[in-house]
Amino acid sequence: MSKVLIIGAGAAGMYAALAAVRQGHQVHLFEKNDRAGRKLFITGKGRCNLTNDCDTEEMLQAVKSNRKFLYSSFYTHTNQDVIRFFEENGMPVKTERGGRVFPSSDHSSDVIRILEQQMKAFQVHLHLHAEVKSLLVENGQVAGITLADGREEKGDACIVATGGFSYPLTGSTGDGYRFARDAGHKVTPLFPSLVPVEAKEKWVGDLMGLSLRNIQLTVKDGKKEVYRDFGEMLFTHFGLSGPVILSATSEVGPRLEKGPLTFHIDLKPALSQEQLDQRILRDFGEQKNRQFKNSLGKLLPSKLIPVVVELSGIPPEKKIHDISREERRALVCLIKDLTVTVVSLRGWSEAIITKGGVSVREIDPATMESKITKGLYFAGEVLDLDAVTGGFNLQIAWSTAYMAGSSIP
Repeated sequence: MSKVLIIGAGAAGMYAALAAVRQGHQVHLFEKNDRAGRKLFITGKGRCNLTNDCDTEEMLQAVKSNRKFLYSSFYTHTNQDVIRFFEENGMPVKTERGGRVFPSSDHSSDVIRILEQQMKAFQVHLHLHAEVKSLLVENGQVAGITLADGREEKGDACIVATGGFSYPLTGSTGDGYRFARDAGHKVTPLFPSLVPVEAKEKWVGDLMGLSLRNIQLTVKDGKKEVYRDFGEMLFTHFGLSGPVILSATSEVGPRLEKGPLTFHIDLKPALSQEQLDQRILRDFGEQKNRQFKNSLGKLLPSKLIPVVVELSGIPPEKKIHDISREERRALVCLIKDLTVTVVSLRGWSEAIITKGGVSVREIDPATMESKITKGLYFAGEVLDLDAVTGGFNLQIAWSTAYMAGSSIP
């Protein structure tokens, strides 16, 4: 039996604790907050998208950073293992659009409750209000931790599961990166990811609250296309948000640090330019004597119409029968390519995850143990691993935590 110390009682920390205690180890879990799972509680707008019900290869394709590193953990402890764990312990789940898996109750608190019940049943020692200040490392091996009150806790192994910088109000203040650096590890550059973006154009704010489904997003850096996706987006008072935008930031976030990007929104991706032109011709033919500003009700959401009318350059009061072929074609181009200049990411307080982290080159992918310091393990968001939205980032937490907790000798 080893005495295992785990720092951080989030998804990865609690899951690693259960994996380690089931191996017969004595497990102590240290959390600086007054309760476990604070970030889990707000995940998925309080519903907790705990994994995705796709096959493992598709799961890997959703990973944006260091995909190959996760082969071992994703195949050893799969999304189906995670679903089985929660269902067998009394929490039924449901699968929604895009394979997203949620508790049937729609309450993230149920996910936390199951983890806490299991930790209690297996006698994991949970220490709340217990902030860890540093690791104790002796002769290249973990010997314990030092707490903020000066106490030392000796141990045979330590798992760092502190999360990243995202949602700092939940306690994610980057402590794990400091522990890693102090133990000789490299930490790659850190960026907010799965985060809304800020736009230059003032008209974007006029559309605040408007959600668009089934749009195609193309992101360009100058003339170079750097990202393309299809899905749902949301206009906000400062810019853009919603699943397709958040996923884009996992790919283009670091580029935005260097300068603005253009986000091209195809409002009607199912129609070619010619098909859309024919559709507009047909709509115009039915309302020849109407003013242009009152003619787009069948084509676009009402909130979007004034903005499209203004951007089109066609006078709002112009009668439909007076609109030229060139004006109509320009309208088609606008609807197929509504362009927004994105100038920056929103901050850490709105980021779902952190892009960057402890370099996985210095971690054994089969055990999550440090290649530098014996007995030191890492799990979850503190590692340089991230994925798009849809439950994939929590699966990274579950799988890496399982590998870390079950690999301690």
